[in-house]
Order: sequence, then C-alpha cells, then structure tokens
Amino acid sequence: MWTLLQIELFKIFKRPRTYIAFVAIAAIVSLIQLALYLDGDTYMDFLMQSLGSFEVNGPIMNGYFVCYTILQTLLVHVPLLIALIGGDMIAGEANMGTLRLLISKPISRSTLLLSKFIATTIYTLLLLVWMSILSLGLSIAIFGTSDLAIFQSELFIQIPKSDVFWRYLAAFCFAALAMTTVAALSFFLSLFAENSIGPIVATMSIIIVFTILTTLGLPLFERINPYLFTSHMLGWKGFFNVQVDAENNVIQGSIDGVSSIFRSAIILFAHIMFFVGGGILIFRKKDVLS
Repeated sequence: MWTLLQIELFKIFKRPRTYIAFVAIAAIVSLIQLALYLDGDTYMDFLMQSLGSFEVNGPIMNGYFVCYTILQTLLVHVPLLIALIGGDMIAGEANMGTLRLLISKPISRSTLLLSKFIATTIYTLLLLVWMSILSLGLSIAIFGTSDLAIFQSELFIQIPKSDVFWRYLAAFCFAALAMTTVAALSFFLSLFAENSIGPIVATMSIIIVFTILTTLGLPLFERINPYLFTSHMLGWKGFFNVQVDAENNVIQGSIDGVSSIFRSAIILFAHIMFFVGGGILIFRKKDVLS
C-alpha cells in the first residue's frame, strides 16, 4: 500500500495542472488581502452602517477578521479545484489506456482504489494547509491580531482575541472533512468515465443543484435537505457561534450548537464512506476495457 501511495502521489504532483489550485488560492488570497489593506475602512463602514454606533474594543480590521472574510469567499470555490484532481484519478488512467495495465498487476483492486483515494485526500489536505498558511498566517503577519468581529445580519459578535485561534484550527479541520467529501464524490464519479472532464463537470453540477435545493427552503425539499452533504459543508462557521452570559458577554471557549456541528460531521463522514465503499464495490466488478 505504501509503495502504491507513493506512486499515486508522484503521479499527482508531476502534473503541471496540479499546481493550478495552489496558484489560484495564492492569487485570490493575495488580492483580498491587498484590497482590505488598501480600502479596508470603506469595507468596514459598509458592514457597520446598519448596526448603528457602539464601542468596539481594538481594531476590527485585523488578521482574524481578514481570514474569516477569505474563508467565506474562498471555500465556496475550492470544490472545483479539488474536483480537478479527484475526477482524474480513475478516468485519467482510463483515458491514457493504463487502467487495464494497473489491474493486471498482482494487487487487489480494492488496494489500488484505496491508494488512489488516500493520495487524493492527501492532496486535498495539503491544499487546505496551504490555504490556512496564507489566509490565517499571512493575514496575521500583515494585519496583526485583535478580537474577532463577526457580522451576522443585524447582529454583531466580538470574540476575544485569546479565544479565536483554536476556533480557526477546528474550522480548518471541519473544512478538510467537507472538502474530502467533495474529493470522494469526484473520485466516485471518475469510475464511470473515460475522460476526466465528465466527473469534474458532474461533481460541480451536483454541488450546484444540491446547494440550490438547500437554499430554496421549499417544503418539497425540507425532508431531504438535512441529508444532503451540501447542507453541512459550511458547518465550520459553527465554531464561531458563541454563547453569551446574562450581561451579553461572550463566554470564552463556548460554542453554541455543538450538537449540530457533530451531526454535520457525521453526515459528511457517512457520505465519504458511501462514495468510497460504493466505488470499491463497483470497481471490483467493473469490466475494464481501457
């Protein structure tokens, strides 16, 4: 398994298009940071215009706030970057005519498929680590740290500086689970194609359709929405929902709605198991002609 995993990782990182995602994330993060650095005051005035005047402790425009803004913007688009690799893992081999050669080797199909999925997962995690270094680490280096201000509709939440960093670590771990679900979906769909374009487009189409069903809020879809993985991909925001005391002060270390975060994590994990397990069952019986 270890040798197979090394081979699959080598295949992934020898392809120039693998680094498109890393470059794209660096470009987007840099642009957002530059825009907030040059014109952050205007952006803050826009956010606070409906909240009236009140006293805020410390500068709102800081590294923690910038990172939160980046995550809200970027995590919506990362699934496409992940699908570029996940959708190519099996379909790419079929397109090049090497898939039949691979399964003729003295290794089980299950082992081969698992090694490819683990390699895809490692790529996904490295992409998120890269994003965390740029969005959190670089933002802190440029803007410094202070209390984290979060704007939710007409609600303003200020989380103390000492209670923020661990929330980002937890949020990135949850985001890794959500993005691994996307990787598992694109990986599963790649079993049914001989060209990587199909699984990539199908993955994004499914995400778009499920997201629309989630946001419409129609009674017809209310029963299935809780079981769609897209309904839980933004669960990382739950780590920034805090509890307050009687004086409306934030209770440090608290999370409002821990059970919903765990439920979302379980549903995402169940989707991963379904896609990977289903993929193994299908691949073991699949007639490979290419």
